[in-house]
Amino acid sequence: MTERLDPVTLTLIEGAPSSSTTPGGMQSTTVLRRRRTLVAVLNIATWGALGAGMAWVLSAGGWSLLDSILLACFLLVTPWTVLGFWNAVIGLWLLHGRRGGLAEVAPFASAGTSNEPVFLRTAVIMTLRNENPARAFSRLSAVADSIARTGHGHHFAYFVLSDTSLPEVAAAEEDAFATFRATLADGSRATYRRREDNVGYKAGNLRDFCARWGSEYELMLPLDADSLMAGETIVAMVRMMQAYPRLGILQSLVTGMPAASGFARIFQFGMRHGMRPYTMGSAWWAGDCGPFWGHNALVRIAPFRDDCHLPVLPGRSPLGGPILSHDQVEAALMRRAGYEVRILPVEGGSWEENPPTVVDFVRRDLRWCLGNMQYTRLLGLPGLHPMSRFQLLWAILMFVGLPAMTAMIALSPFAVREAQAAGVFPTAVAAGLYGLFLFMYLFPKLAGLADIALTRGGAARYGGAARFALSAGIEIVFAFLQGAVSSFRTSLFMLGLLAGRAHVGWNGQERDAHALSWATAAAGLWPQSLFGLTVCGALAWVSPAALLWSLPLTAGYLLAIPFAVVTARPAFGAFLARHRLCAIPEEFDEPAEIAALTRPAPQPIAVAA
Repeated sequence: MTERLDPVTLTLIEGAPSSSTTPGGMQSTTVLRRRRTLVAVLNIATWGALGAGMAWVLSAGGWSLLDSILLACFLLVTPWTVLGFWNAVIGLWLLHGRRGGLAEVAPFASAGTSNEPVFLRTAVIMTLRNENPARAFSRLSAVADSIARTGHGHHFAYFVLSDTSLPEVAAAEEDAFATFRATLADGSRATYRRREDNVGYKAGNLRDFCARWGSEYELMLPLDADSLMAGETIVAMVRMMQAYPRLGILQSLVTGMPAASGFARIFQFGMRHGMRPYTMGSAWWAGDCGPFWGHNALVRIAPFRDDCHLPVLPGRSPLGGPILSHDQVEAALMRRAGYEVRILPVEGGSWEENPPTVVDFVRRDLRWCLGNMQYTRLLGLPGLHPMSRFQLLWAILMFVGLPAMTAMIALSPFAVREAQAAGVFPTAVAAGLYGLFLFMYLFPKLAGLADIALTRGGAARYGGAARFALSAGIEIVFAFLQGAVSSFRTSLFMLGLLAGRAHVGWNGQERDAHALSWATAAAGLWPQSLFGLTVCGALAWVSPAALLWSLPLTAGYLLAIPFAVVTARPAFGAFLARHRLCAIPEEFDEPAEIAALTRPAPQPIAVAA
């Protein structure tokens, strides 16, 4: 039984939604409320049980100031892990334990398979700032060609919105655009505009588009410089937007493309198999207040233009000024305007690229961190849906937990020493709690592995069961090492935020595989190494057994520099690719859109960092 409600039967026309259903008439608000209540109860009960277990362990020798600090940190660390666990549990159940799981999560999805004619006008928008023009336009060309092959190309126009500040890159953009426009059947459907001042960053760029051209189109499809989408996926999403006029944002499930970089290859392998259960589970209860990632999504222009104006935050940087992580705020404002924000949790036809090295990954993560911390000034925005307000809070907690974890690891030698002095410590209970936490932390990945194993032909899409199992082992080790490197740098960054000294730039990202020298890696990652040597050395002195138990969480600090160098080496990436390790399905069955990117290969343009 599906929950899709007939808009005609319910007389749910645009502008007249029923109070008993979501704005688009897709789902009963009572059902969604029950789901959210269930998820809240599960999370609060699990978080409370873990906290109680931790309190019992810490109190074994009597309470101290150190115990109180450790408990407070643990309570900050666990919420993200707990919600990830339950999202994955629910998602795996929907995928393999229940018929019609997709209809429960995405009741609008069936509209994409209809034969209804496409009539909405859509602007495909690529935003650029000091990116490699050849690389970006090869992707835009692949998107345009794929849309043209659907037979609906006349309903789409293409806009390249540049905030590029480097003259040589701007000149290359203009040349690349002229070549791109010449490939279109109707060159008038392509527009290039470059701003001299990137006011508001990417959000300001889109805002300028809405003001100048928004009235000419009903939908827009924002793309980043590394975005790629299949025409069939785009047209199916347009049909969904047509069927539900109160669907304001429809986010596709974005997955990684085949990568030459070993780091990107392993990272996106883990993201690929872990995303589907997690996203299914989160969409099941988030419903009409879903996520928006700022790209590879369809956006209804009129409400976005009229109701999604981003405030300029008061005060000085880093937390004041334009909002960096604009997408989730725009999703909250779209929902406030009476439109649904949904994600389509279906793999295929929507891709992006991931950073090629851990250094590039950390740099991107810091920008997200700063943007999410700005949400602290937006929680009081009037009129937000309670679920939207929770999404903003949750984005904050995602990063708040990282310095709490770093503090727990830093204090672990003192905790071990204190327990030794007390002479009483529930070792078995502590080990069980630690193992349970690691299991819950890894469960979204484990659920993804189970999803593929339970899907007919699932492992074959990844090169067979043996290759998939070996790749999964590699990725789990990688995740622990990479997590230590990035979480420590984020922790330092958040300390800088408290002091008002943190800063991130807004420029083109490094997307091509490249090697890291030992000197470069050491210059960027020596703090992680020093931290790891200090903590692990102290643990080894206090209790070698405790050091061994800590290695899943502390080895990444010790190995930060060699980890960065090795995973960035072209030879390492070539080895993985040659043996099809950490491969994704597109490497075994290459879509036409990805195949098109190899013809011709983009020539790199030097871009200042």
